[in-house]
This record gives sequence, structure tokens and C-alpha cells, in this order.
Amino acid sequence: MKKKVSLKDIAQEAGVSTALVSYVMTNKEEKARVGREMARKIRKIAQKLNYQPNHLARSLKSGRSDTIGLIVADISNPFFGHIARTIEDEAKQHNYTVIFGSSDENVDKSGDLINALLNRQVDGLIVIPAEGSEQQIRRLKERHVPFVLMDRPFPDVDASSISINNAGAAYEAVKHLLLSGRRRVGMIAYKTGLHHIAERRSGYTQALSDYGLEKEKRIKLARYSHLRDDIRKAIDQLTGGKHPADALFFATNSLAIEGLRYISELGISVPEQLAVVSFDESEAFDLFHAPVTYIRQPIREMGKAAVRLLLEQIRDGDKPTEAICLDAELIVRQSTAKK
Repeated sequence: MKKKVSLKDIAQEAGVSTALVSYVMTNKEEKARVGREMARKIRKIAQKLNYQPNHLARSLKSGRSDTIGLIVADISNPFFGHIARTIEDEAKQHNYTVIFGSSDENVDKSGDLINALLNRQVDGLIVIPAEGSEQQIRRLKERHVPFVLMDRPFPDVDASSISINNAGAAYEAVKHLLLSGRRRVGMIAYKTGLHHIAERRSGYTQALSDYGLEKEKRIKLARYSHLRDDIRKAIDQLTGGKHPADALFFATNSLAIEGLRYISELGISVPEQLAVVSFDESEAFDLFHAPVTYIRQPIREMGKAAVRLLLEQIRDGDKPTEAICLDAELIVRQSTAKK
């Protein structure tokens, strides 16, 4: 078997000390005041010799692996894909690698992922939690594992978190529909106890109440495991009868995409017969014949804040928890044009 290239091999070819090579290969050359040309030379030699760093040995020596675990709810959803990419890019700026997995909204899979990532010796976790995973999060606190909850905080768990003002954003979306002349606004949300969806429902209800339309509340729920059938049933109920809905507010982009597909099948005209707003964005909204109005979440800011909070915990295990709440923005487009 070919001998593995070591820092000493690189140092000998570069004519410098092993310590200096170590500083460069761990991206600490500025701290050690290594010149740019020398650092470039060392990296070029390392690449030529096909040097592969021994992360396990470094981890044992420092007590850190320079890796972050990320658990998202559904990586097939572009929203979570964008979050993962943002966190990966931000972590790289701090010389951290991200290992991620998708819970698929399944609490058992979430627990398996947490255990797998901790067994990989990650330094901390960023978690977009599945419904019912509160106990898993409490165990992380008991084990003093650095972690940050993202997008979906648990109000009863004292933990650092990054979220948005879901109630306020939903309120503005429904208010926009009402000011556009709509009076029978329906909402389709996931059937879940997760706090962020409850907040979106609260914002919807408050907007109707403030405009004297609380009796017009029309909320339908869809199960994640029966998405297609439940959304079709909900749309049939909301758009049928003597007083059909003249607007629909979808609580997530996945609900909106499935709903728009069925609305097109039914031949319902958007926005003439039915205005549509979605929480979260999707490239598919641009392809719909009436580009869809949506609530844009500040994904970049959320990702940067999550990485910052986690790295602060990793460096200081006694750091107090911090909850950051950011505002979202309503992007108005053709699907909510005035009647």
C-alpha cells in the first residue's frame, strides 16, 4: 500500500517547518503570520502530493471535528434545499464542514439522524425539527450538545432558535387579499401541532377579525402523508357551494404547488375567480400562467444567524440561549390582482 502523505513530507519539499505547514493546512496562516506566497506554495505542494488530512487525529487532539450536523424536514422541498446550501456556504467561511440529512417529517427518522450525527462526532447541530421531536431536543440539552433550532422553535423548550414572524407575515398576506377586494378567503394548512403553522393560522384569523370577517373563517387541513388527496378535497370544499372562496392562502409552498396543479385541472381562473397567495417561494410559481404572490423568507439571513449562534455555543458552552425572530416580505404578483 502506498504510504500516506504527511505534513512532514510537505514541509520537506517546501523547505519549511512541519508546524508552519500545519498552520497553512488548517487555514490559520494569517494568525501565524505566514506570507501569502508561502501559503500558496505549501497548498500547491499538498495538492501535487495528494495530501489528505487526518480529520480523526485532528479531532482527537483538539476535541473538535470542525463539522456541523444539519437536519432538515424535507430536502426535496426547495425551501429546505436553499437553507442547506446557505448554511453550508456560511459554515465554510468559518472552516466548518456540514453533514446533513432529511427527517422527511418523521420523528423516528429524526431521532436516528441525531444519533448518527452525534456518533460522527459533529461539534453541534442545526435542527429543523419534526413534529413530536421535543423530547429529542430536551435530551440534547441534557447532554450539553450545542444546537440551534431553525424555522420551527418549540415554545416550551428553552433553546437558541432562528425563526420568522409567521403570524405577522400571514396577517399581511391575508390583509393584502382583503384590500384587493376578496371577502371569502380560505386557508389550507398542514394538519400539525408545529408552532410555526399554528402562528400562520393565527395571523390569518386575526386579519379576518380585524376586517370584520371572522365569521368567514375557512381553514382546511391536509396531512403530510396524504397531501394530494387532502388538498383536492379541501379545494373542492372551499370552491364549491353557493358562496365559494374567492381567494386561497396556502400555508407552505408544497401545499401551494399541489393546490395550483388541481386548480388548473378544475379550470378555475386565477386571479379572476380565485386569488392565490403562498407562504414560501418556489420556482414553479414563475411557471404558473399567473405568477404567484408569495411570502419570501430571509433564508440567507436565517442561515447566517443559525451558524453564528451555533459556533458561539461551541466556543462557549455557557452561552445563554438566544431567540432571533426575523421579518418576512410579501412579494405581490399577478395571482392576487384586484377584482
